Amino acid sequence: MNIKIILEPGEDGYFVAHVPALKSCWSQGKTKAEALANIREAIDLYLEPEAMELVANQELIELQV
Repeated sequence: MNIKIILEPGEDGYFVAHVPALKSCWSQGKTKAEALANIREAIDLYLEPEAMELVANQELIELQV
């Protein structure tokens, strides 16, 4: 899966990264590389499914996109 990220310099000298397709998915870092590593972690956490209990007749299926 490919996700578009906006990376820009912040006011405090850090780099700010956010994902327009994932509302409220933001991160930052001292360098571009750090900001990209941090946003990757934020994306993983954003997309991580919440723990849930299935009831009768329900199935949990994962699709790779």
